[in-house]
Amino acid sequence: MTLLSVSDLHVGFGRDPEKSEVVHGVSFDLAAGETLALVGESGSGKSVTALSVNRLIDFGGGRVTRGTILLERQDGSQLDLVGAPEAELSRIRGAEIGMIFQEPMSSLNPVKTVGAQIGEAFRLHHGLSGRAVTSAAREALERVRIPDPVRRLGQFPHEMSGGMLQRVMIASVLACNPRLLIADEPTTALDVTIQAQIMALLAELRDETGMGMIFITHDIGLVAGIADKVMVMRDGRSVEQGALGAVLDDPQHPYTKHLLHSVPHFAHGKAVRCDGPGADGSERPAPALKVDDLTVRFNIKRTLFRPSQGNIHAVERVSFDLLPGETLGIVGESGSGKSTTARAILGLAPSSGRISATGQGLRPVQMVFQNPYASLNPRLAVEDLLAEPVLAAGHRFDADARERMHMLLDRVDLPADSLTRYPHEFSGGQRQRICIARALMLNPSVVVLDEAVSALDVSVQARVLDLLVDLQREFQLAYLFISHDMAVVERIAHRVAVVCRGEIVEMGPSAAVLSDPRHSYTRRLIAAVPNIARRRVHFDLDTSQVPSILHPAGWEPPEVRWLEVGPGHLAREEVA
Repeated sequence: MTLLSVSDLHVGFGRDPEKSEVVHGVSFDLAAGETLALVGESGSGKSVTALSVNRLIDFGGGRVTRGTILLERQDGSQLDLVGAPEAELSRIRGAEIGMIFQEPMSSLNPVKTVGAQIGEAFRLHHGLSGRAVTSAAREALERVRIPDPVRRLGQFPHEMSGGMLQRVMIASVLACNPRLLIADEPTTALDVTIQAQIMALLAELRDETGMGMIFITHDIGLVAGIADKVMVMRDGRSVEQGALGAVLDDPQHPYTKHLLHSVPHFAHGKAVRCDGPGADGSERPAPALKVDDLTVRFNIKRTLFRPSQGNIHAVERVSFDLLPGETLGIVGESGSGKSTTARAILGLAPSSGRISATGQGLRPVQMVFQNPYASLNPRLAVEDLLAEPVLAAGHRFDADARERMHMLLDRVDLPADSLTRYPHEFSGGQRQRICIARALMLNPSVVVLDEAVSALDVSVQARVLDLLVDLQREFQLAYLFISHDMAVVERIAHRVAVVCRGEIVEMGPSAAVLSDPRHSYTRRLIAAVPNIARRRVHFDLDTSQVPSILHPAGWEPPEVRWLEVGPGHLAREEVA
């Protein structure tokens, strides 16, 4: 039985939405208990289509200009949401159509407790009050497998991890048992293990309640694991749709083929690079970066109402070296210490240990951040953005620096007239190219890339990765590549270091670590990677708790024992 039927949907923005259409004639059907995946790159119209289903697009300056959106109500009647009055839509939103957004921190009120926010749904849609609200909110957290739900109800959003917050969002949305759930990139910002847990939860709740689901994503591996049908969108149009197997195994439209080809698929170490230092038999060079016993601890100081909590051991005795022309991939879950390690190397976090970098540049270590939109000052032209690091380093912006600026723009495939343009005049991929050029202005020997491609569309991501490889070969750059995407790490890293709770638990050549992981944590990370070959799989829901990294003052970790399981492949000995 059809739960939702969208026919010839047209959506526009502005004062004359019919002349400013961004969605052009999209049609699809969704049955109860069925999952439709909407895939495509940024700007393809996925989210606008989804927001139009419950008419939230009206609050973002958009309007449905043509078409029908028929929803089967709980009483069996059909309602065309395009012509429905706002009062009726208000009763439907939440109660019959639930929506999970991409970024939970933006969706939750930072000054209200988790319990208060989940309780709102029960008050508004179920008429509950008092202790009944608290009891229902606790049961909602238990439903999404959040441990210690009573304590969590009293916490604020900033006290919980990204994965836990997304579970809170799901609990809040599912409190009303909606017949239709729209999930807009619900796992994009999450690491692979938390992502697998969210997918397990959604799949289990879909099967348990029989709700229909529209799942928006750019990750084809996730699509393969949860979807029944797929609709591929480009430029506001549906270019291909059909059953999961038909679209993934026998794509007909050139764009679908391009999209499937662009997505990096994890190959368990079979797709690693073979061009690292020493691969041609040459002598091992001196390290461009050497890190010994790097430790970062944050003291939780005593306050008026709370005694001293001790120290957070964010990074603990991390050691590695990085050769010119080599990429070391740093992988691990959110909160494992990956980014803190990078910040400590750059001197942006207080640390102990020894860090030495060599090179001929003005600053031997530079960084490219995750978000190109937030990394560039919108008020500065590209010329000023590229000149900024030179001036900040205390050097004159002379003819040599200007010549390097033009050379780097050419190397990152941006035209010379880009110098007079501003960041808003570039696409996301082009902005990240500007960030890369800016990082290279000081001729560094080491570039730290912290989730530098995770905010980009898959095809743009592929081009930026190719650019990074080309620049590495040309300038013999050493990369410290931090990412939660194992498929991307596999394709760019020569070696991999796996970080858990601030400590390296396994390190070695990419092929060895990814094909034959020895530490249990590494095996868990790799097992959670979505795979295009796994269709409608049963995701395992792990409810075990992660040990805390908060320790009493004076606590020191036990001595680490390493096992050499292969040439250059080390795994930390695990205590039974």
